[in-house]
Amino acid sequence: MTAAGPDGPDAETLARAALTRVLEPGDERGGRWLRDRGAVGLMRLLTGPAPEAAVLTGVGPERLAGYRGRAVAADPRRDLAEAAAADCRFVRPGSPEWPTQLDDLGDARPVGLWLRGRPNLRTWALRSVAVVGARACTPYGAHMAQNLAAGLAERGWVVVSGAAYGIDAAAHRGALAAGGATAAVLACGVDVAYPRGHAGLLGRISGQGLVLGELPPGSHPTPSRFVLRNRVIAALTRGTVVVEAAHRSGSLVTARRAQQLGRLTMGVPGPATSGLSGGVHELLRGEGLLVTDAAEVVELVGAIGELAPERRGPVLARDLLDRDTVRVLEALPAGRPADLDAISLAAGVGTDEVIGRLYELHSLGFVERQGDAWQLTRQGPGAGVQSGAARRGGR
Repeated sequence: MTAAGPDGPDAETLARAALTRVLEPGDERGGRWLRDRGAVGLMRLLTGPAPEAAVLTGVGPERLAGYRGRAVAADPRRDLAEAAAADCRFVRPGSPEWPTQLDDLGDARPVGLWLRGRPNLRTWALRSVAVVGARACTPYGAHMAQNLAAGLAERGWVVVSGAAYGIDAAAHRGALAAGGATAAVLACGVDVAYPRGHAGLLGRISGQGLVLGELPPGSHPTPSRFVLRNRVIAALTRGTVVVEAAHRSGSLVTARRAQQLGRLTMGVPGPATSGLSGGVHELLRGEGLLVTDAAEVVELVGAIGELAPERRGPVLARDLLDRDTVRVLEALPAGRPADLDAISLAAGVGTDEVIGRLYELHSLGFVERQGDAWQLTRQGPGAGVQSGAARRGGR
């Protein structure tokens, strides 16, 4: 919730809400000023007499005039009131709902965040994974993103993405379809439906999850804001999964920022001939980890003991045989019969035991009797026997 006293929002909240109209997302120069002066002190400097504002170093007169103009025009009380009317809220560093992992961004940390939706952002961010990828994705990419997100949601993880067309939308829809949690990080105001075609999707996300962003109500996106938005996705989550991305994809920016922040980066491989998987494969050749489903993602980002199931092919009838029976089976020559003595010698087992093993193999269809000799059947049992997995401790 927005910090407020009996007379409304406190001074720190008002100053930071105002600064979301003054500083662009990721403005590290402004972040240094904020660290040195504090939010209230910085707004006082920007709205005070020009000579006093000159102590803000690192910018020329024209750039500084731009900061000052935006600061004077900012009306945080109006923005907070409009946000409340739209069922939105503002959270800032130091408030109970602030996700402290965003502090890893240093001077590029958001001044504050505008939120739409009921869940507590700090609680959700503790168990969250970003799923990002290409806007012009393939059906394969959309299928993988949706299934991955649904699997994560079913396991109690929050799926975070950017609400763009393609992989982002597939990830959000997968989590929603599973009745799970999802959060969309926008490059515009949380009251602005962008892209316009996702107005319905954003409404569903805010109803079941969270929509958040750094920009105040009514703000529209720009190309640079999309790129800078990615740092929030990377810092907010435990790890980032890239499903499809070309070599110059913004999704790779998110993954590389996640790596810089010490977060896990993962990629879902695609066809070697697909240009949309080229960036993912580049990631996987570096520090990225290959994943194919939600269980593998959770094994990497989850708590100790949250392991993905063992991957194995179908259980064959031969897999169900014990070691001594396999030894007798392997002692039979291919394509011709053999007598008991020859089988016993090859297997290193007494003839009485060989007889018992051979009849066991006969009942399972591996061997057949030819008078006093035995030989392999031409087509032994090879079909998968799924029930045998339990007897062999398979998972």
